[in-house]
Order: sequence, then structure tokens, then C-alpha cells
Amino acid sequence: MLSANTVRQSLPGGLDALWDISIGAAKRLSMQRRRFMRRAGTIVAMEDQFSSLTDEGLRQIVAVVSRAFRTRRAGSGHVDKAFALLREVAYRQIGLRPHHVQVAAALAMEAGCVAELATGEGKTLVATMPAALAGWRGRGCHLITVNDYLARRDTEWMEPIYRFCGLTVAAIDDQMAPHERRCAYAADVTYCTNKTVAADFLRDRLVLGQFKDLSGALVRKITSGEDGPGSLLGRGLECALIDEADSVLIDEAVTPLIIAEQSTNEQQVAAYMNAAAMAAQLRRGVDYEVETRYREVHLTNAGQRHIRELTWDLQGLWASPRHSRELLVQAVTARELFIRDQHYFVQDGKVLIIDESTGRAMPDRSWRSGMHQAVEAKEKLAITVDRDTLARVSFQRFFRLYRRLAGMTGTGYEARHELWQIYHLPVVKIPTHRPRRCRQEPDRIFATADAKWHAVLDQAKKLHGQGRPVLVGTRSVEASEHLSVLLEQANLKHQVLNAVRHGREAAIVAEAGQAGRITVATNMAGRGTDIKLAKGVEERGGLAVICSERHLSARVDRQLFGRAGRQGDAGTASVLLSLEDDLVKRFVPLLLRPLVARLCEGESELSGFLVRFLIAHAQRRARRLVTSQRKSVLRADDWLDEALGFCGREL
Repeated sequence: MLSANTVRQSLPGGLDALWDISIGAAKRLSMQRRRFMRRAGTIVAMEDQFSSLTDEGLRQIVAVVSRAFRTRRAGSGHVDKAFALLREVAYRQIGLRPHHVQVAAALAMEAGCVAELATGEGKTLVATMPAALAGWRGRGCHLITVNDYLARRDTEWMEPIYRFCGLTVAAIDDQMAPHERRCAYAADVTYCTNKTVAADFLRDRLVLGQFKDLSGALVRKITSGEDGPGSLLGRGLECALIDEADSVLIDEAVTPLIIAEQSTNEQQVAAYMNAAAMAAQLRRGVDYEVETRYREVHLTNAGQRHIRELTWDLQGLWASPRHSRELLVQAVTARELFIRDQHYFVQDGKVLIIDESTGRAMPDRSWRSGMHQAVEAKEKLAITVDRDTLARVSFQRFFRLYRRLAGMTGTGYEARHELWQIYHLPVVKIPTHRPRRCRQEPDRIFATADAKWHAVLDQAKKLHGQGRPVLVGTRSVEASEHLSVLLEQANLKHQVLNAVRHGREAAIVAEAGQAGRITVATNMAGRGTDIKLAKGVEERGGLAVICSERHLSARVDRQLFGRAGRQGDAGTASVLLSLEDDLVKRFVPLLLRPLVARLCEGESELSGFLVRFLIAHAQRRARRLVTSQRKSVLRADDWLDEALGFCGREL
């Protein structure tokens, strides 16, 4: 193996400095991790000081320590003592005492890092330690989760710890009234989702925009009361601790959150319906070309002539050639690139968007710039009137507004460069509490999707016969429903968890570790879920995870694999792919596709270095594309900060 010095000497001169920086950063992070682990050992050793105290004695010490944080007199020694106290409080209140690596992860978060803690290591309990310290400081703490279900669950589970420490805790969901939200934000620790807290922040900015000065705000508060229409919901952005930090800060970074109001434009509604009808008359390859990699549609010269023929006698919006082209391109894009049960599903006559990174429905979201209406017209649903934007912010811009920011995740290492460049958050990789025993099996690659699904069915049937629980991960609602049909035809009892069938999520996840249980799930089962094995399952090999398609990000794959082998349990993870998967179609270069076709001739299951290289190459190209998109949004955010800062206005 080459030494570091040998590799460095082989680099061109221009890369020498870059090598020094990267090696230096790796060394610093390694030293930081060792320091956190040593401090954690010291904290664990303090257990005897507090375990013999009565509850009342423990409360008295908690009061003294919390006063030091509230009065801004706390140092590193106070942090260590506070964490040791919180370990004892957690044990007495919920029966769990944070172990060595959990304390190290909490120290990393308190220091403003993203702690990578393996799946099943107890991140929910870890978050209570830095959250309690933030609560004691008196300015509030937002503990960000990936969905409302987890926010409610974690609040109910951890509330006894906070209550013993003299702190209030609350959870926020989308159904809360304004006065309930205001009370929740006033708590010392508030569990909420990134979408909820960013939307409420924008609402507060709109309220503040009505006032010319402080006196106007005070008069409004006196005349309208605390719960009046001019009242603010939040109390500022002091501290945010983010669960699944890579998902929130990276995967959803480019998603803009928009506050809009209804407009009335009946002419526009009719135009969307007409555009959908005309788009059906345009021919792919003749009138337009589809770029699947970038999800774009381009009109050909013949297509532009065809559009002029279709719209020459129409009035209104169609009188403008540019508007005509935009409406038709949008309608064709909705038909070709927005796939039902993959990007959205229809429920009660409404189009509901599916979050591609989590697999969950987003009932409060809509595509902007008329795309949502184009999809509704495609599905022949009632068209919702387009809305006028009042305020907007991207998540990466919003989270950079917090004074203190930290996070935790099971898959942060791959995103460490972006987390540092965008948020100045270093990633600290924390070792596991017990050695990991999950076995990663070699990928199996098939020529066609049908061959892949039959292989998935055969493997699930075999594992079911061994009495092992099986979790099959799919990328879309459509794929999960297709596999469900195959399992029903094979008389295999199973449960399906996706954006459409999510009513029994907690029960399905709780039962997924039972012997012989088959669970088919989208990415909903990838983050924030903890599948515990039933008695006797460990001896049979543990949970078997089957990934039926590689995702655009390898981190999402790793999250799914992490469902197996939690806390040193046995388990296996396998990947079954096909060359007809969306990843291959979108990201294998055009020049290599004839080679792919030749590989498929007469073969059902493929093997060899070249096929595996194609899949890995496609995933790398996908990662580079989404990274490029995030960087462009970051440049736009930085430009906004400079422009709006110059004119004296924010957001």
C-alpha cells in the first residue's frame, strides 16, 4: 500500500496545497473525535457521584447547574457535569442511560458539529443532552425532525427528562392553530419539522413587514392582543439541532419554501386545460425531445411550427407566441417527466406531491410556476388557481440564519464537504457502541425490470421460509404497489408502507421485526425508524433488507441498509438492480448505452466489473448533478444576501 508521502509526491504541484488541506482537515477531525471520546469517558466515570442521590438531591444540583447556563457563566466543566446529570436523569425517568458513544455524539453537537452516529445507536436520546443545555440558556431550542410523526413521538418519549430538568417541551404539526404554535415556540425545547419552522418564520417576516418601526409593533400588540392577527409566532432563531442533518441540510437544500396567496385568473385556468389537450397532439422525437437526465423538454423546429398551427386562431394568453410555447412545454413536461405514483399521487381529487428523498406525501406543497396546474390538467382534475408569491426562502439560506447550529445523522460522512462549505459544520464520525454485524451482500444486476422483480420475489420467499423478517425498499409508490401484487399472487402475506398507505405507519414499523414478516416500503422506512427484532429472530440471521433500486444518492441507500444490524444485531443487506431502472436510464452516458444493450443480449442476470462500473458511474453522475444544482442555489442565496443587505431589507 502506498504511504501518504508517496501519494503526495506523485501529485502535480498545483494539487500539493489541496492535499495538505485535506490531510490536515482529516487529522483535525480525528483529533476532535478522540477528544470527544476522552471527555465522554470522564463523564461516564462521574456516574457514581449522582446515582446515590435522591430525586430531590438531584433536582437541587440540576438547579445549580442550569443557573450557570442561564447566567452565561458555564464553561466546559459545567457541560461535562450537566451531561453526567442528564445521564442519571434519563435513567430514572425513561430507563435509558446514554452510553459512552452517545455522550461523545452529544459533545460533538454541543461543539457545533454534525455527529455521524450509526443507525440504531439512539440519536433521539443523544439530542436531549445538547437540547437541555440550550433550553437552560433561556433562548429556546428547535429540535428539527424529518416529519410530524417523529416530532410527536420524540416529544412524548423524552418529555419526562426535560420536565425533571425544569424545562418545558412541545411539538408542532401542520394542523395546529396559530395560538397553539405560539405556545409551542415559547417552550424551552420545541420539536418540529424543517418545513414547519421555515414556514412560520416567513409568516413572521410578513407580519414584521407591516410595521415601520418598533412603536408600530407595540401599538399593534396592545390593540390586537397576544393572539391577534399581527402577533408573531416564533421568538427568534437561536439554536437548531437537526436530526437526519444530511437529509434536511443537503437533500432538501434546494427546495424553496414559499408563502403565497390565492389569485383569481379564470383565463389562466382554461389555458392549462387547452394546453394539456394540445400536448397530446405533439409527438416525441418529432415535435420535441426529452432530456431525462436534466428533466427538461426541448421543442424542435417542427414542434414550434406545429404549435403555431394549433394556436393561430386562439386569443388571450395564446396570442403571444412565447406564452404559447411556455404553456405547451409545461404541459408536455407534466406528461413526460412527472410520473403518477412516483412523483405524485391523486387522492380525493387532488394532486399530492411525493417527497423523493423520504417517500412521504406533502399535502401542503405544490409545484411552482404553473407546473402543479399542468399536472392537474393532465390528470383531468379541477384546476387550482395559481397563487401569487408573498415570501420565499430556501432551506440552506434559512438554516444559516441560526446563531447556533448542529446536527446528527447516520450518513453524514459522504456530505462532509458540502456541510462545511455551506454551513461551516464539521462532521465527526462517532464509533458504534457494539461491533456492526450486518453483512453486505454483492449487488445482483438483471437485464430487465421483470427479471429483477421476480428475483426480489424469490429472495423474499426464501427468507420468509427461514423465519426471517424481510424489508424490501422501493423508490416509488408505483414500485411498492407492483411488488405487493406479485407477493399477493405468490400467497405471501405482507404489509405495504408508502405515501398512499401511511395510516398505520407506527404499527407497521413496530411489527416489521417479527419472524417471517414481509414489509414493502418506500423511503418512509429509511429515516427515523427503528425496527426492533422479535425474540428468536436474531438466531435466524436477523432482519434482511432488500434494496430493489439504487437511489440517486448513496447516502439514501446506506440509510435503508442501516435498518438491519442495529446495536450489533445480526442482519443482511442486498441490492437487486436492473438496467431498466431510472438511475441507469437517466445517468448512463449515451455513448455507453449500445454497450449496455450488448451486455443484455441473451442474459437475464449480469455480472462482471463493467456492469458494476456502469451502475457506480451513473450514481456518481447523479451526485454531481444534484451537487451542481445546490451550488447554483447557494450562489443565488449569497447574491440575495448581498443585494438585500445593501438595500436594507431582509428576505
